[in-house]
Amino acid sequence: MKTESESNTTWKKTFLVLNCILLTLGNCCGPLIIRLYFIKGGKRIWLSSCIQTAGFPLTLIPLFVSYLHRRRWSAANFTVATSTTKLVLMKPWVFVASTIIGILTGLSNYLYGHGISRLPVSTSSLIVATQLAFTAGFAYLLVKQKFTAFSINAVVLLTAGAAVLALHTSGDRPENVSKKEYALGFVFTLGGAALAGFMMPFLEFTYLKAKQTVTYTMILEIQLVMCFFATAFSIVGMIINKDFQAISKEARQYELGETKYYLVLVGAIILLQCFFVGIVGVIFYGSSLLSGVLCTVSLPITELLAVLLFDEKFQSEKGVALFLSLWGFVSYFFGERKQSKKNIHQTQETEIAQAGDP
Repeated sequence: MKTESESNTTWKKTFLVLNCILLTLGNCCGPLIIRLYFIKGGKRIWLSSCIQTAGFPLTLIPLFVSYLHRRRWSAANFTVATSTTKLVLMKPWVFVASTIIGILTGLSNYLYGHGISRLPVSTSSLIVATQLAFTAGFAYLLVKQKFTAFSINAVVLLTAGAAVLALHTSGDRPENVSKKEYALGFVFTLGGAALAGFMMPFLEFTYLKAKQTVTYTMILEIQLVMCFFATAFSIVGMIINKDFQAISKEARQYELGETKYYLVLVGAIILLQCFFVGIVGVIFYGSSLLSGVLCTVSLPITELLAVLLFDEKFQSEKGVALFLSLWGFVSYFFGERKQSKKNIHQTQETEIAQAGDP
């Protein structure tokens, strides 16, 4: 029979795997569907930014499930239900930090939208891989992330992969995109990756400095606040840019038809909400560095799907960059596995030594 500690560990691993799946699904398919919006006639950058977080009301579903679970647990344990089933109230620091992260997310989404409107998915995805380097740097500064030779090697390789693309930024330029627009797309995408690389360690820093018990329910509430303010930021941009007035006209002129236009938007909203729910969960149960690595895991899938679905070019530079990215990914996880075995061995030696003490 499992002890309470073993049961909690099993639940944590289960939730970590579930959030890893959500993160990978959203991060792999999100760029493809947003690119589909642009290549078939979509032109609204602020709209593409908004749909990346507009699915935040869907977070109310797992929050409601969590509420029911805690209510049943309270009833089964004969506790006062009203004290355990209400939402966890965030302290001012957590709310302010979530708001700041949300606004930065909105800005990052806008920069990323600018980039993906000008770059092929296979190129933009490889640029976004540099996010891991930014995540690693900020994780070291904010949460004192410990690095091994393998994790440093992974960061260097992923950054080198993006540098290879930077040296050959015209070979896959779409016909309707000028050299200046392509260069701006590269810069905007890199800027979005840098912001995202800062936000993940800052979110982990928020968990550490919360000064209250951080539960999975609470991180869902944090995610709700983040996406609300990110969406609000984008809606302000849409109002200024008069995107709301243009949506109906853009839908009628969309190459795939008006109905599929709205289906593309709804699909993007759902998939990218999976990404945001997954990312806060992975940071909570794992680390910000792990979330950065997982964002890179989907790279090969996104690369191949973009080539197959959108007939994008796959030059030798992309092949080199992809190889470096995969090498970096394998290096990271090999190092983590080796470090995990070392920690287990040290723990066992400590327990044996303590058992031998009189």
